[in-house]
Amino acid sequence: MPRNPIDPQLVSAIRESARPLAGSGRDYDALLERIGDSRFVLLGEASHGTHEFYRERARITQRLIREKGFTAVAVEADWPDAYRVNRYVKGFGPDHDAIESLDDFQRFPLWMWRNADVLNFIGWLREHNEHLPRDERIGFYGVDLYSLYASLDAVIRYLEGVDKALAAEARRRYACFDHFREDPQDYGHAAWRGDSCEQEVVHQLQEIRKRAGELKQKDGRAAAEDYFYAEQNARLVESAERYYRTMFEGGASSWNLRDRHMSETIDQLAGFLERHGPGAKIVVWEHNSHLGDARATERVDEGELNVGQLLRERHPEETFLVGFTTNSGTVTAASWWGGNAERKRVRPALPDSYEALFHEVGLPRFWLPLGDGGEAVSGLDEARLERAIGVIYRPETERMSHYFHARLPRQFDAVLHFDETRAVEPLERTPHWTTGEPPETYPSGL
Repeated sequence: MPRNPIDPQLVSAIRESARPLAGSGRDYDALLERIGDSRFVLLGEASHGTHEFYRERARITQRLIREKGFTAVAVEADWPDAYRVNRYVKGFGPDHDAIESLDDFQRFPLWMWRNADVLNFIGWLREHNEHLPRDERIGFYGVDLYSLYASLDAVIRYLEGVDKALAAEARRRYACFDHFREDPQDYGHAAWRGDSCEQEVVHQLQEIRKRAGELKQKDGRAAAEDYFYAEQNARLVESAERYYRTMFEGGASSWNLRDRHMSETIDQLAGFLERHGPGAKIVVWEHNSHLGDARATERVDEGELNVGQLLRERHPEETFLVGFTTNSGTVTAASWWGGNAERKRVRPALPDSYEALFHEVGLPRFWLPLGDGGEAVSGLDEARLERAIGVIYRPETERMSHYFHARLPRQFDAVLHFDETRAVEPLERTPHWTTGEPPETYPSGL
């Protein structure tokens, strides 16, 4: 017996409040009205491998850019990898097409950003920017912190172009990491045993910031943007060093460090855009688990915080959070970290979940406002299960590995539900993905 049996009256109230999505250009008129003057619009996803989530985030983002004056897209990706895309969409990178601009995305999971939906959006953004003055072009930025070595190499390359002596000093400091290039987690083990590079990365960041004035004086805006790119890479190296150093401590420390870094990068980006352009209005693409306010989930009991919570706290009247859910379909995911991309069947949602409740509404696609205090919202406020599929999906342990309790109306300002979804299409379709969709009966049990 479900702990929260599905109440027919609640289903009816949700159906009354739901806004069906017909695939037309007017689908999100009312959502944009609710977003209003928000400067930070956070668009989530319930998995890292669902076509509809990527497609609809792109549709909403395009309207925010065209109609609301949004100036940047910040995504759950590494800073240097996404910055290559940023150069391409703004028209000043060396890449000849959108697919080439994605070539730096070589870290697992490849399909998360090397997929058909991202490729289409990047192509659209490049075309949109061609009609804008250079200083007003929309950027594409990564806010994650896994790119330890790519970022420290980027700092050295930048300094080589502006100050050879500073570059040599940076190379000396960052040499502390040379023994761990095969796997940054090896550095985490070493740091946990007391062999840390903490002082080196802190001193390098301090040195770059101390010399900011002279480094940015080379040739105006281009030099300012190049400096900002390098400074953020140096800051990322510092955060990544702390992340790998704390990941073996247990608890929420490494999660919180990562989400603090991502939220601070968004704020740093906003500050840069305010100083050097027409303003800062940023769309953020990340997983629901990062963007839905952590205070509305059971994870708060474990001491976790996240990007959505932090931005709400810092910008309470300017942040709008949108979650995404699905009941069933297929998803691109791996069976273990570093594994091959597979097209997996998503089990129908568990009976105690929000996803199962939305399935009962009977609409194939809809969005639901969560901030109006109506009957549907009040009925949703009791804690229910919510599903989260990351880059790994293990349906055989789904209840334990992919569900947590949440209070949806406190977690998001709106939610989009797509009852049956399909796997995002990787640019590299391996045999594991092409033949990987399991039969309807798999798996037979938990």
